Amino acid sequence: MKFGTLLEAGRRVAVMAGTDGAPRRLVEVCAAAGLSPIPSVLELVEAGIPASLAQTVDQVTPVGGDPDWAAPLPNPSKILGVAFNNKELMKKAHRDPGVPNFFLKPPSALTGHGKPIIVDPDWGAVIPEPELCAVIGKRAKHIEPEQALDHVFGYLIHNDVTSHGLKFQKDSIAVTYDRDMARPEFYTWRHLNGPDDTDAYYVYHTRSKGTDTFGPMGPWITTADQVADPNDLGVVATLNDEIFARDHTGNYRFSIEECIAEASRYFTLEPGDLISFGTTGKGAGRFPRGHKSVLLGEERGVIGIGIDPLGWLENPIRHQKGGA
Repeated sequence: MKFGTLLEAGRRVAVMAGTDGAPRRLVEVCAAAGLSPIPSVLELVEAGIPASLAQTVDQVTPVGGDPDWAAPLPNPSKILGVAFNNKELMKKAHRDPGVPNFFLKPPSALTGHGKPIIVDPDWGAVIPEPELCAVIGKRAKHIEPEQALDHVFGYLIHNDVTSHGLKFQKDSIAVTYDRDMARPEFYTWRHLNGPDDTDAYYVYHTRSKGTDTFGPMGPWITTADQVADPNDLGVVATLNDEIFARDHTGNYRFSIEECIAEASRYFTLEPGDLISFGTTGKGAGRFPRGHKSVLLGEERGVIGIGIDPLGWLENPIRHQKGGA
């Protein structure tokens, strides 16, 4: 089954895909099944999917016209990302951290299929990051990797747009510690430049990951029962239909299960929370560095991301002074 969210007269409307792939309003599918209305995808995730929905969805008339997509689940309590979770990208690391590196992305960054990614060219390097994302289906805390997939409601496509320009211009600072303040654990992640190196680097993924429109998702959430193995999915990304990245979730440094379990040790994962597992690392064609070769502040056109069986996410690039 597939679920998403449309915008109708400015209101979010939960929808379900019929066997023809067209969206039906979820409240109408519930009515056809004799159920109380479920008005949002988050409430569906929290309550669980009634079996009768699949049996009645095709009885409902599809939504007419061109769907106006929002992010499929636009109001999670949190969005976790996993940085450098790709074996190809990890080759450049000073040291393998041994655990997933997490960052948070605000829900206000989310946008839907077909909506523009709005970039100020003055922000410098802004790149797309094609990623697999999971929707948590039930509360998870201190779980083991073997339990992790039992807590997943479904999967979707995420373009984790990232501005390295904003990150290093506005969200980073370097300091030199006095020797008595330079603790050993401050330096386990990088090579030191001699015995007197007490520099520390602080990088905060705030503007760089969380700027408005930097979280295109969708168009659908595909339920977990339709994904045999999330660690065995092909990912392809295009600029104006030209492939710039082709990779596989089997190339993640840490598996889906490991990422979810590790996150649950520090964060209580609630139904509807989103975890995005990391970008592709392998380029294609005239884009040898993959997504890093695609600078959204310099390019024009449309970014597409496909993950089978999740579907296809597509967003045009828009240049705008000051951003969204």
